[in-house]
Amino acid sequence: MKIFFLFTFSTFLLSAFEQATASAHYDKILTHSRIRARDQGPNVCALQQVMGTKKKYFSTCRNWYQGAICGKKATVLYECCPGYMKMDGTRGCPAVAPIDHVYGTLGIVGATSTQQYSDISKLREEIEGRGSFTFFAPSNEAWEQLNSEIHRNLVDNVNIELYNALHHHMVNKRMLTKDLKNGMTLVSMYNDQKLLINHYPNGVVTVNCARIIHGNQIATNGVVHVIDRVLTAVGNTIQDFIEVEDDLSSLRAAAITSDVLDILGRPGHYTLFAPTNEAFERLPRGVLERIMGDKVASEALVKFHILNTLQCSEAITGGAVYETLEGNTVEVGCDGESLTVNGVKMVKRKDIVTSNGVIHLIDEVLIPDSAKQVIELGGAQQTTFTDLVAQLGLASSLRPEGQYTLLAPLNGAFSDDTLRMDQRLLKTILQNHIIKVKVGLNELYNGQELETIGGKLLRVFVYRTAVCIENSCMVRGSKEGRNGFIHIFRQIINPAEKTLHEMLRNDKRFSVFLSLVKAADLDDVLSRPGEWTLFVPTNDAFKGLTDDDKDILIRDKNALRNILLYHLTQGVFIGSGFEPGVTNILKTIQGGKLYLKTVNDTLLVNELKSRESDLMATNGVIHVIDKLLYPADLPVGNDQLLTILKKLIKYIQIKFVRDSTFKEIPLTFYKPIIKTYTKIIDGRPVEVTEKKVTEERIIQGPEIKYTRITAGGSDNEEKLKKLLEEEVTKVTKFIEGDGHLLEDEEIKRLLQGAGTEYTKVTKVIEGEPQIIEREIKKVHLEEAPVRRVQPTRRTQGGAARRRTRLAYS
Repeated sequence: MKIFFLFTFSTFLLSAFEQATASAHYDKILTHSRIRARDQGPNVCALQQVMGTKKKYFSTCRNWYQGAICGKKATVLYECCPGYMKMDGTRGCPAVAPIDHVYGTLGIVGATSTQQYSDISKLREEIEGRGSFTFFAPSNEAWEQLNSEIHRNLVDNVNIELYNALHHHMVNKRMLTKDLKNGMTLVSMYNDQKLLINHYPNGVVTVNCARIIHGNQIATNGVVHVIDRVLTAVGNTIQDFIEVEDDLSSLRAAAITSDVLDILGRPGHYTLFAPTNEAFERLPRGVLERIMGDKVASEALVKFHILNTLQCSEAITGGAVYETLEGNTVEVGCDGESLTVNGVKMVKRKDIVTSNGVIHLIDEVLIPDSAKQVIELGGAQQTTFTDLVAQLGLASSLRPEGQYTLLAPLNGAFSDDTLRMDQRLLKTILQNHIIKVKVGLNELYNGQELETIGGKLLRVFVYRTAVCIENSCMVRGSKEGRNGFIHIFRQIINPAEKTLHEMLRNDKRFSVFLSLVKAADLDDVLSRPGEWTLFVPTNDAFKGLTDDDKDILIRDKNALRNILLYHLTQGVFIGSGFEPGVTNILKTIQGGKLYLKTVNDTLLVNELKSRESDLMATNGVIHVIDKLLYPADLPVGNDQLLTILKKLIKYIQIKFVRDSTFKEIPLTFYKPIIKTYTKIIDGRPVEVTEKKVTEERIIQGPEIKYTRITAGGSDNEEKLKKLLEEEVTKVTKFIEGDGHLLEDEEIKRLLQGAGTEYTKVTKVIEGEPQIIEREIKKVHLEEAPVRRVQPTRRTQGGAARRRTRLAYS
């Protein structure tokens, strides 16, 4: 009858226990282990054992499918689940384990050393008697691993030391794993010493960082949990430990300087990765002095070593990311028996348990980005950039108290030709990758202009899935340091120097397209400030076009404008700014649509490959194509024009609707750039509206007339030079070998009374039209009217107005 009652009672407890599994990680993992072993028979659990060790785990799905724990191969074991046992001649574990008092249960779970020590320390009578206890029983291996001196002292004084030590492993009430909540503190039966409980999502449950390896063995007067180490008393805080540990004096100094040490004396559940003195000594002297002399940096340094969660080493079975008190994260993992931080084995001693957390001693100092100088933020993929910045003397100009933003291209962006450049030119390129202010990724916006230390203004373009500066787009990896940000870019940034019109004019590949642009009176649009994307066909796109064909095109200005303006769209669209493989629809100035996408880093325009993309201009970007674009839905109503277009366009079928005409496209689509901002004038805010206009002064061929003045002798030449310098201060043009160029009236005035030693000769030369001045002016609309500026000033009859200016180098 008694046996039947005990069997019924134990079954009831186990049933109640199983109903609670939904709320406890340990019990959930145990349920998964039963499912994995269901083919082995009833009540069998599957475990993983790390090869070469005795360590066994009820595994997470991640460890199970990897077949490894802490990077080490694990074999699969099948054992009876806690509370069950085998029966001869049957599969699995069909029988419930016998239930006994706590002392007897120690033998059932194999904790025979703890059972033996309970006997000789006179604890046996207590744990066989009435009560409700939880016994965290060290395994036999745990006693063997205990420090030999401590072990000897316990055994030599069994009635006091050993008895107290065993009481320290006991709680005066039954606590199943479902009751052991993460962060809980229990009071042991020895001197009210604290037991710190942690219950992790991977199913690991620890007591003062000792792992429960066999839990929930029910006893008539309590429950037994087998743990993997012998518990020692916990009394001091992390602060107390740092203050008395000689090997942490450098950390102590940093924690005091930064006012962080007091935090580690407060109640909590912290993990401290504590660098030893040797770790601090390995730091470059200048780096350590700079950080220790900067309270903000030293505070960031110390807080970067502290987690606001308690992470015992036995709970770590794979890599996981944790947030530090500094705000950034570290990855804590394991490699066999060793703990790793950010993938590096650096833990010398682990699991120093205190009343408010745990300490792991490490032999490297972790420096967060927030304590680094901006030049120190570069990673392995930006070493070419950071090395060049240092070699060319730019690193020294990045003052610790300054604010900067580095735009760092990947190593692969620097070709051999770039690295072989003259160092002065290379330095200029790098200067244009350093912004004068500190700008984070979330502060960048479309249309923003950023000034570099080289004096260039770089434009920001923000797209759906990309942020680009000029021709180059960012990749992941932006970081913030003590004095700036670093952003990572695919290519070297090339600031724009010329307008769209100048780029077309200076590249012979585009001469046919440019001539058509001029004939359609569109060259002015491409010269003025704006934001355009222009798809430019090379001369190869016009092969087979005769002069007569060209004349026919030019005569029908509406048709020509429709064709050309189908190549132009409002806004600057960088090829690498498009989401790969996704079609992007752009509306052109003509009104039709262009279909763009990038495939294998190649830009496709209406499925035509761009031969060269992202040529930046001051007023837009050019993408080079080798075919003329034409809207597929735009019909042609003229036989001659249809014949011409069929010569040039073979990749689509052009519609023909007799007598249909092209719509007229007036140039009203062009709007000057107007910006409104607030400016402080005389101590009060004033709203300023600003408009950008471009003014060009051109010497137009075919003839340029200028005057040369020569002097008879070096003394006279020097005198003439002084006269000219006094009168003329603006240099606008230099014609090599032809001395000083002046307006005729200026020459007459200077030569009056100067003597006969000066000779005046007027020459006429032939030359190409040249822009000798270009100036982008910002006109305040509320202060001055906008004056319309003609790009070319001609005298009556069509000849260019002659201007001769002083010019010397």
